Amino acid sequence: MSGKLRWSVIILAVLFVVLQFVARPAKTNPTIDRTKSIEANTHMTPEVATIFERSCNDCHSNHTRWPWYSHIAPVSWFVTDHVNHGRKHLNFSEWPQDREQADYRLREICGEVKHGMMPLASYEVIHRQSKLSSYDVKTICDWTRAESERLTQSQE
Repeated sequence: MSGKLRWSVIILAVLFVVLQFVARPAKTNPTIDRTKSIEANTHMTPEVATIFERSCNDCHSNHTRWPWYSHIAPVSWFVTDHVNHGRKHLNFSEWPQDREQADYRLREICGEVKHGMMPLASYEVIHRQSKLSSYDVKTICDWTRAESERLTQSQE
């Protein structure tokens, strides 16, 4: 190995180690008020709960499991950003109390999974079990439709 290449490798290794201590994004699981969760405010079937646990909750709830690689920069930046963005967009731990907003979220969930937008392909690469089958998508959409109808009937 030439001198320049050796020094480049040493510098990159030192930078990598320094990044582990300097640029650590906050990985949080905020406290959950169970009365505000999707489970408490819908009639969720056990089958849908299992699908959400397997494919959605890491990014769309305050129940995130932070795997070992989420602690290593620069991957930690990517993972933390995805979780924060996912929670901001839709958080099952903070389900809307307003019926119109809840109905919108239900329709949005079905639309996202039906069009293959969720889970993200980058998440599925590492978490192969998160990939939704056509049966999973049908199960979620059937549940969201039934739940939306229930919300509508309870308004009348």
